[in-house]
Amino acid sequence: MEITGLKDKVAIVSGAGASGEGIGNGRAAAILFARAGARVIAVDRDEDLARRTVEMIHEEGGMANACAADVTREEDCRRVVDHACETFGGVDVLDNNVGIGSRHSVVDEDPARWDTVMRVNVNSMFLMSKHVIPVMRERGGGAIVNVSSISALRPRGLTAYSTSKGAVIALTRAMAVDHAADGIRVNCVAPGPVYTPMVTAGGMTDEQREKRRLAAPLQIEGSGWDIGNAVLFLVSDLSRYVTGQTLIVDGGVTLQAPER
Repeated sequence: MEITGLKDKVAIVSGAGASGEGIGNGRAAAILFARAGARVIAVDRDEDLARRTVEMIHEEGGMANACAADVTREEDCRRVVDHACETFGGVDVLDNNVGIGSRHSVVDEDPARWDTVMRVNVNSMFLMSKHVIPVMRERGGGAIVNVSSISALRPRGLTAYSTSKGAVIALTRAMAVDHAADGIRVNCVAPGPVYTPMVTAGGMTDEQREKRRLAAPLQIEGSGWDIGNAVLFLVSDLSRYVTGQTLIVDGGVTLQAPER
C-alpha cells in the first residue's frame, strides 16, 4: 500500500548531484522520492552530477530529468520551475538543499565571502520558493523542505554559515504561516555531522571520521540517506499535520556539550 502520497507527484530537488557514486543529502532525497513514485527534477549547477543522479533513478525504474541551474540566479530558478511544468506538468514538492560553508568569525570573515554564503544558503531558497509556490497554489497545495544545519542551533566557529542556516529556519517558519492557507506545508531539516561526498571533498582522515562518529550519543555515523529519509517524511502524507517545524537529524549531537 502506498502511504507517502508521493505517487505521480512532481518533485524538484536542488543540489541533487554528488561526486562519483557518492550519496549526498540531495541525491539521497531525489532517489527516495522516485522510489516513492514521484517524478523528479534533479537540479545541480554541474549538469553531469545531476545526470548521474537521474541515471541512478532510471536504473531503479524511476522517473527523473536533469536540469542544470545556478539557483542563486532568479532567471535560473524560474527556468527550473518552467522545466518541471513542461516536463512533468507542475510541481508538488520542493527540496531546497543547496549550501556552502565558511570557517571564520565576524572579525575574520571576508565581506565578499559573507555575501556569497548568504546568497547560496538563503537567497537560493527564497528564489526557488518564490517561483514554485504559485504553481503549487494552482495545484491545491504542496510541500517544501529547506535544509538548515545544527550549526544554526549550536554555533561552533562557522559564523557566516551558522547565521545563514539560522535564517533558513526563520524563512521556513515565515513561509509556513504565509502559505498554510494555500495548502502548502513548509518544514526544515537540520542535519548533524553526516558523512557525504561534500565532507570527503574537504578532506578527512579516518581518525577524524571516527571522532565525528563518537561525538553522537548514538555513536553511529549519519549519511545522506538519513537526511533524505527525514526530507521524505516531511514532504509525505505521513506529516500532513506538520508545518513550520525544524527536524534535527544528528544522532543526538545537539543534546550534549562537547567533551574537552
